[in-house]
Amino acid sequence: MSNFCYMPPADTGLDILYQDELLIAVNKPSGLLSVPGRGADKQDCMITRIQQHFADALTVHRLDMETSGILLFARNKTIHRLLSRAFQEREVGKQYTAVIAGALEKEAGEVNLPLICDWPNRPRQKVDHEVGKPSLTRYQYLSYNVQLNATRVALFPVTGRSHQLRVHMLSLGHPILGDPLYAPPDVQAKASRLQLHANKMVIQHPVSGKPLRLCSEPPF
Repeated sequence: MSNFCYMPPADTGLDILYQDELLIAVNKPSGLLSVPGRGADKQDCMITRIQQHFADALTVHRLDMETSGILLFARNKTIHRLLSRAFQEREVGKQYTAVIAGALEKEAGEVNLPLICDWPNRPRQKVDHEVGKPSLTRYQYLSYNVQLNATRVALFPVTGRSHQLRVHMLSLGHPILGDPLYAPPDVQAKASRLQLHANKMVIQHPVSGKPLRLCSEPPF
């Protein structure tokens, strides 16, 4: 990500979805890095913004820069370890909303295609059946927009590979609207930003053990 012009959105304060003394969940805006990038011009990101208010915040997982939605942060090293393990063990329920080009043939299905970094074209990822890492996404039809010729879908990533949802939708022939990396120019031009939002998360609270249900309405 060293060769792109980073123009993060203005800092209008934190959109806090949940907080206690152990963890914080915020709504990340599209266009903001989750963690610092390489170079002095890429230090403005979600973790640095949240640490201005909560100095103990620690990154647990990430969202693509262009993706908006729920980001969870731990507030001490023990909680960070427990939450990180939950993500690694796939014990976190995640749902995204996306708007994709065209009409889906099936109302529900899954994409099970291994992914790896397309190194000469990084940060792009690609399907590679020989050395790619197993990647699984389930999807569900929500609605169809005739004017845009686009479908709103719910996406459920079982694995958490970089750009997984974007590449898996592309592999179906339905790139996500507004995607600057994977959508052809006409599909990219249908939206001013990537139409992908992390809107639901369910995770077991690391201390109480009760399900923590986080929600964030898509802004599109």
